[in-house]
Amino acid sequence: MLNDELSDLAIFAAVADARSFTRAAAKLGKSQSALSQSVRRLEERLKLRLLTRTTRSVMPTPAGERLLSTLRPALSEIEAQLNALSELRELPSGSLRLTAGRHAVQTVLWPALLRLNSRYPDIKVEVSIEPALTDIVTEQYDAGVWLGEQIARDMIALRIGSDLPMVVVGCPAYLADDGIPIEPQDLTHHRCCNIRLPTSGGLYAWEFERDGRSVNFQVDGPFVLNDMHLLIDAALHGAGLAIVMEDMAAPFIADGRLVRVLEDWSPPFSGYHLYYPNRRHPSPAFAALLEELRANSHL
Repeated sequence: MLNDELSDLAIFAAVADARSFTRAAAKLGKSQSALSQSVRRLEERLKLRLLTRTTRSVMPTPAGERLLSTLRPALSEIEAQLNALSELRELPSGSLRLTAGRHAVQTVLWPALLRLNSRYPDIKVEVSIEPALTDIVTEQYDAGVWLGEQIARDMIALRIGSDLPMVVVGCPAYLADDGIPIEPQDLTHHRCCNIRLPTSGGLYAWEFERDGRSVNFQVDGPFVLNDMHLLIDAALHGAGLAIVMEDMAAPFIADGRLVRVLEDWSPPFSGYHLYYPNRRHPSPAFAALLEELRANSHL
């Protein structure tokens, strides 16, 4: 088979899997027009329509699905063999696409990537900061980072961070005027800044636990926010109470600008995990990332 034909087949598979010429072009580093020409050339050669194009999506036709069922395992096997050959290099190389929330990137992922870069400068990493849990298979990422309890069960999850305590905080002036809550039920009489959950779109019910007793409490207040920095700023300005990650509030608690309340009711979350689909032959770059995260997780 000619090189052009192999290239056209690989491009068709990338577009079909991405369901988008735009996303496939970004991943392959080619223009949308070049991808469109490749698919059109393949369709003309086979005298079959392989993709149904609309203004909103791209979907394989029955003929396209049949071709994909053959192409996917073949291309995966070729990629695996190329990865195996690249292991003969002295240092790992290759590309990684990762996604995570901003806090996860700053606290666990970015330090690991900097160490990885110093050890293996030929590994290239793209990081996309997303506010919501991402379907890494559909979006064609190698892996993502998220809280362990929220990761789908069909994913492999590697714990890479310690538990994450959440704390309820308010500024001294607010607490002087409105009092200090002793139990979660006391929040009924307080202004509380709500959190909009990025994945489900609902409002976060504040979670508490003490002596084996769990309480989920829906709060009310002047703001609905989806950013921890804004929640802390709202609390600093006396808008009400906020529930935030302990490490983000710690500097303000230490200098007295925020006061922690309901301290004995605050359970930790399960910490950040790297999640990824099962793969028979991880690339040298991905294997190096796993090694780096395992070696420095200190868990």
